[in-house]
Amino acid sequence: MASYDFSNDVLFEIFSRADLKTMKKCRVLSKECKDLTYESTFMRLHSQRISTMVGYLLQCSKNFGYSWRHRLSSNFVSIANSGLEPKLTPKFLSFLPEPVQIVATVNEGLVLCSTRLHGENRFYICKPSTQQWEFIPAPNPRFYRSKISMLVLGSNPLRFKIVGLSDSIDDKHSESDSESDLDSEYSDKEVNHRVVSDENLWHCEIFDSKSWEWKQSEDLKLTYRDFFRKRQGVSACGGLHWLIFNREQDKDIVLSFDGNKEEWTMASLPNSLRRKEYWDQIALVSCEGNLGLVNIDFKTKMVDVWVLNYEHIWIRKHTMNLIKERYLTRFHSFYGADTLVMKDMWSVYFYNSKTQKFDRVTADNQDIDAAYFIQTDFESVQLKPE
Repeated sequence: MASYDFSNDVLFEIFSRADLKTMKKCRVLSKECKDLTYESTFMRLHSQRISTMVGYLLQCSKNFGYSWRHRLSSNFVSIANSGLEPKLTPKFLSFLPEPVQIVATVNEGLVLCSTRLHGENRFYICKPSTQQWEFIPAPNPRFYRSKISMLVLGSNPLRFKIVGLSDSIDDKHSESDSESDLDSEYSDKEVNHRVVSDENLWHCEIFDSKSWEWKQSEDLKLTYRDFFRKRQGVSACGGLHWLIFNREQDKDIVLSFDGNKEEWTMASLPNSLRRKEYWDQIALVSCEGNLGLVNIDFKTKMVDVWVLNYEHIWIRKHTMNLIKERYLTRFHSFYGADTLVMKDMWSVYFYNSKTQKFDRVTADNQDIDAAYFIQTDFESVQLKPE
């Protein structure tokens, strides 16, 4: 069979006309093919030609004066439209039977939502581009899940997992001592041992779409000196990843959950990032399909991007110059290889490092609590197995 060398312009035209699933498969052909499909200009043209949904789902809230009450809403923002300015689509999840809060998303376009009814959480899984949704069975009501993330393990058939982490110190107990003793999984001796040994257990619950039920896995063992960074878990390379700060050692570590093996591992950061100045920002991201690490020095306005390769070695991928300074603005994620997404309380900013241009979008006088990247097609999927 003859081999052909295509220019980037030819590949650009071919890939931008391929459906989303085919385009993602083309990324494994070579590094050049992969890099090409993550350029923001390619993502915009591909979305227009193939009619895909690519952008950020914004969880917004609006307070009512000095009252504690607030109203949640979900909006979608995209820069993949024909114009250069971001386009906002309000009330994006209005097809669901009740108002919900976004809990987690995956790039494939699935969104996990929750709502609270009569003191208990109810969960939905949905695909907004097709407006499909299903109820998720309720997990253990005794646990207060402070960390919930989701990952997709297969697309044909669709298979996803939801991982919920609950700090054991937040266990719910009955009001009476007798009921508390019956419900408690641990004896006083075990509890005292954990305190003396500085061991902090996190309950781990896993929902598998294949069985459509939750199961409780072995507890995750951390210490009382380990703190989760206040960011959503990152789905990349078949796993979920969190950044944890150890106060005693004054360093960050990467905590990872393998979706297939259902095992936990930890990895160190690059040596140059183990100690950071107070004006630096560090964050885990999904970087062109890999697990990435971003370090922003707001003093020099330089952005270092690291990627964890298949040998589990951190490689510095490139360095960007932020140029402009945005007070109270924090790095959020990558929209594409050349576009950073930054966020403050009221706005989301798309910063193109090539053109050095900021595009800003606000959410109709609402506070932006969180932003979630999704890239999906408009094909129906079977969320729940028959």
